[in-house]
Formats: sequence, C-alpha cells, structure tokens
Amino acid sequence: MGAPLITAPVQIFFIVLVIILFAPLLLNKLKIPHIIGMIAAGVVIGPYGFNVLDNDSSFAIFGQVGLLYLMFLAGLEIDMYHLRLNLRRGLLFGALTLLIPLVFGILTSVYLLGLDWTTSMLLGAMYASHTLLSYPVAARFGITKAPAVLIAIVGTIIAVIGALLVLAATVSIRQEGYFNVSAIGLLAARLVVWVVALLYLYPRITRYFFKKYSDKVTQYVFVLVLVFLAACSAQLIGLEPVLGAFFAGLLLNRYVPVGSALMSSIEFVGNALFIPYFLISVGMMINLRVFGDADTLGVAAVMIAVALASKWLPAYLSQRIYGFDVYSRSVMFGLTAAHTAVALAVVSVGYRLQMFDERILNSTIAVILITCAIAPMITSGAAAKLKVRMLEEEGNDDVMRKTRVNNTIIGAANPVTVGALVEMALLMRNERGSHNFYALHVRNDNSTASKALSMNALALARKTGSQADVAIETLDRYDLNTVTGLLNVIEERDITEVMLGMHQRATVIDSFFGSKIEQLLRSTNKMVLMARCYIPVNTITRVVVWVPAGAQYETGFSRWVRAVSRLTRQIGCRIIFCSPAEVQPLIRGVIYAENYGIRCEFSTTEGWDDFIVMSNRVLDDDLFVVIGARPQSVSYRAEMTELPSFLQRYFSRNNIMMIYPEQFGEAPVLTSFTDPLSSDIGSASSPILVRLRQRLLRLKSRK
Repeated sequence: MGAPLITAPVQIFFIVLVIILFAPLLLNKLKIPHIIGMIAAGVVIGPYGFNVLDNDSSFAIFGQVGLLYLMFLAGLEIDMYHLRLNLRRGLLFGALTLLIPLVFGILTSVYLLGLDWTTSMLLGAMYASHTLLSYPVAARFGITKAPAVLIAIVGTIIAVIGALLVLAATVSIRQEGYFNVSAIGLLAARLVVWVVALLYLYPRITRYFFKKYSDKVTQYVFVLVLVFLAACSAQLIGLEPVLGAFFAGLLLNRYVPVGSALMSSIEFVGNALFIPYFLISVGMMINLRVFGDADTLGVAAVMIAVALASKWLPAYLSQRIYGFDVYSRSVMFGLTAAHTAVALAVVSVGYRLQMFDERILNSTIAVILITCAIAPMITSGAAAKLKVRMLEEEGNDDVMRKTRVNNTIIGAANPVTVGALVEMALLMRNERGSHNFYALHVRNDNSTASKALSMNALALARKTGSQADVAIETLDRYDLNTVTGLLNVIEERDITEVMLGMHQRATVIDSFFGSKIEQLLRSTNKMVLMARCYIPVNTITRVVVWVPAGAQYETGFSRWVRAVSRLTRQIGCRIIFCSPAEVQPLIRGVIYAENYGIRCEFSTTEGWDDFIVMSNRVLDDDLFVVIGARPQSVSYRAEMTELPSFLQRYFSRNNIMMIYPEQFGEAPVLTSFTDPLSSDIGSASSPILVRLRQRLLRLKSRK
C-alpha cells in the first residue's frame, strides 16, 4: 500500500464534498439508498481501493463526530409520547436482540470456529451490538413514529449497554483470570450515577441558557457542547460515546421542537456534512482483499451468517408476539442489522489483548461491509411499504386533514417582538395540510421612519421563517389605520386566523387589550390569537387552558383545540384543560381523532370563581391560554367583561395567550366610536349594560 494520491487538506475536503453531492444524485436514479453510495465511495477512494485518500486522523475525527451526530439525531427526533407507549415492547425486543446474538455467537465460535469460551464471549458481544446506520432512511420515509422504529431504538440502547457489560466482563476474566463481579458492579454503579446526573443537570442548564441567550447560532453551539460532554463523560466511565450522544438527544428532545429553527439547523448540518463523513469513513475501513484468502473467507462466511441470522430472529419473534406485519419486521431487522463502531471497538480490544487473530479481525471487516450494505437496502424497501400501509390505515380522515387550508396572518408591528411571535405561530402550523403564513405591517404615513420600521419588522419575520424552513409572505400595507388594514387583508387573502402580540398599556386609562384589538374583535369573526411570552416558547413546562362553559357550541371549537394541541406537541410538554365536565369529552374527541399524541389532563371548573383561583396554580414557566368569547356569542357570559381586568391584576407576570374562536356568519356593522345608543342595552349580556350597572353601584357606595 503506497502513499495516497491526494494529501492536501483543501483537495481532500473537495473530494469529500463531491462525493456527498453526487453519490445521492446518481444512486437515486438506480433506486439505491444513498447510504450505500457513501460507503461504496469510501471503499473506492480509500486505502484499500484506489488509494486516493488516506484514512487519516481527519476521517477518524469527522467519522466519530458523524457517528455521534447520527445517534444524537436519533434521540432528538424520537416522539417521546409514542416512545413511552412502546417502551415495554422495546425492552423485550432489546433483551431478545441482545441475548440471541450473544448466545448464537458464543456457541458458533466454540463449536464452528474452535475458539475458547472467553474469546467466544467477546465475539458474542460483537454480534449483540449494532448501530442505527439505517435510521436516516427511516427518517426520510417519515416512519420515525412507527412502533417498529421506536422499538428498534429502545432495543439499540439495551443491546449496546449489554454488549459493553459483556466486553468489560470478558476483559476482566482475560486480565485477572477470573470473573470480577466488583468491576462489573462498579461499571453499573457508574452508569446509574451518570444517568441520574445528566437527568438532573441537563434540563436545568438548557432552560437557563435558552432563556438567557436567544441567538440561534449560540444555541446550536451550546447543544453540540452538551452532546459531546455527554459522549466524553460516557467514555470516561467505561461506556461507548454513542450512548452519551443518544442520551443527550433524549434529554434535549423536549427543548428542540421539531418545527423550530434550531432543529432545522441541527438536521441541516448533520445531513449535509457530519453523517456523510461518517459513512465515507466506514467505507474507507473496508478491505475487499480479505475475501481472497480461502481460510478467512470461510470464517467470514460463518460470522456473516451468524450476524444476520441472530438479528433477524429477534425481529421475527417480536413480529409474532406483537402481531406486526412483515414490513415492520423488516424495518426492525434493517435498523438493527448493521455493525460498525461498537463492533470495531470490541474486536479492537480483542486483537489488542491477543484474543483474536487476523482472520477474526479481517472477517469482522467483512461483517461490517455486508451488514452495512444490506441493512439500508432492507430498511428502504420495507419503509416505503410500511409508509403506504400507515397511510391506508389513516384512511379518509387523513385525506380530509390534508385538504385543510390554513392562512395565518401575523402582526409585524414591533420589530422587538415579531421574531418570538412568528416562532410561536410556526409551532402551531398544520403540517398535515396546507398552511400559508403572512406577516403584515400596516402604516398610515409615508415617512422615512415609518417605512424603515416596516422594512425592519418584515425582514425579521422573513428571517425567522427561513430559519425554520418555512416561507412567510410579507405585506407592507398603507391604509387608513391598523384595523382597517388587517380587515382588508383578511378578506383579500382568505385568512383563517390572526396572530397578534399582546397589547402593552400606554396609559392608566388604557384598556388591557387596547382599542385596536377590541375594534378588530368586533369587526371580524375569524379566530384571533394574542400572545405574550416572557420566556422562549421551547422552555415552557406546561400549557394550561381555561375553557368557558358552552365553548363546545362555538363554530371554531375544533380549530382552537387543534391549534393548542399542535403547539403542545411541538413543545413536548403537558397540556391541562380547565373546563366544565360537559366540554371535556369533546376536547378529548378532537385530540384523539387527530391523533396528536400529547399528554393531556383535565381539571373540572364550575364557574368564574375557579378562574380567579387559577392565579395561584399557573406558574411562571407555564403558558396560560384563555379561551374568550365575543359578546352575544353562545359561550359569552356577563362576567367576561371583567376578564381583561382580572388578567391584568392576577396574571400580569404570566405567559398568556388569548384565543377568540372563529364564528361563522356575517360580522355586525359597528361604528368607529363608542355610542351607548348603538347597542342593545336590553340584553342581559350587554357589556355596556354591565359597565353602567357597575358605575351606578360605585356611585351609591360612595354616597
């Protein structure tokens, strides 16, 4: 093996980028997973191929980073709700995919390869471990929430931890001549302490950092620091770094919403650079010349057969136990069949301790080659059919969901708050249907300052949307006033919901909502949302929703339930509905029919007094959502005239979202000024009548 053809750093990086660019493009035409293309390209350009590039420290570093990034993404993209639902089944599958390869590996190594029992245990640990090499294939087909994928992920955790414990036990026997129980117990104790420490520290550190620093680049670097801190600490206690990266992904899952700009950045960098680098580095380790030796070829054939059969059998047994279809079985097998990093670590330890000879080492390379080639192909073929099956099971309801059209207009009046407002609106977007976003700034003069303010606010709205890979159409409108401009855009763009920032009181006599919002509520029947958040949305711990009696009779009932459910699903927190008993079954019905998979709780409220009591129950890190009602609507009560003053008095320091549900029908024509004679003062629910009565009572009390 001579010197590589290319050694200059710039040229090396150029060759890698060319492979990352063209390998998927070429292989997609041949219906071959791009993962195989990356590995095959690594074989061709590596030291065992045409020796274009050397498998030097740069590939070792970037390859290891790519593997950790892959495991981190797997933990980050897991739907924690569905993971909990499939946790018990995943534990059983993990036990099967650990014990069956371990037993098969020991028996075949002793009776077919003629190895001693200690060496056979170490080789069995290699069979038991695996890498989620095919996870990007499952993610690309959109089946990461399928039970088969979640079960395979849980099984990976169990298998890798078990394989590492067997590795530690085998090394202890080899070095000390006997099984050191205390060493294994110490490793298990360190594992428990490590898990507890990360469970306690990571959520607190993350919430503090995200509250203090909102810059997305800073947050991205912070996330990577936590990932590699977990990987390094796992390595220090005797575990594989991949476990630390995966566990960090699980812990940060709650604080990186799937639809957020931060998640888009993490996925982009990983899929564009680090993960392809890892796949290429795997290919560069593969030596095809090992198949030239007949003795090595025989050992390799046995090891490949054991590696594939021992991973297929747990998938088959799990399919029979849980009644899965053949596609789910193939997905579980494809995700757990590939052997890369942990297998190399196990064999490297055995080779260093002179437990394995070159035949076993080269045969392990052959196992890596075959399993890395087969696993993505099996996963790709089964994932496509499983996705079709999932769509068929959703049936007509899913077709109806995908035909829904949402048009949201976001008020971009203040450049300081527009970014957070857009981010919250994006977290509530309907991903199953069509959802269009518009950012609107209305001005009533053509001064330079007014134009600059509008351009700045709209540019920030576009930037926030682009960071989350969502297109936002910006509208700079010159109109008579803000409300008139909003109403005109609502009609022109067929707007379904209006997202505004909460009004800031300018004077003592100013109302809580402000005259503009009050006029807007009187002039449109569309759903209006007003939000005020003192903390980043992804650090919210609970969503508490207060629902008035009769809310189920409003025409926009299901729309606001879907909106807050989508927000809760993105944040990954609990949602608590405080509502009358008769409303709760209907809320449940909407959530379960849409299959949102969120943790929802219900608290029964009886009247207005319960709303005041909630001021002691809503915490600073909660989002308090209040469902309002327009006058003369079904759910409107006379007490709601006091709602703005109660919010100002008891919830001034809380994160609040006010939602006025959509109402069908023509909006009433109202004058632009307050005239007591223009309203029905004979109505018992008239807000003007209530105010007049309150003033009369105050005058009598003073007298």
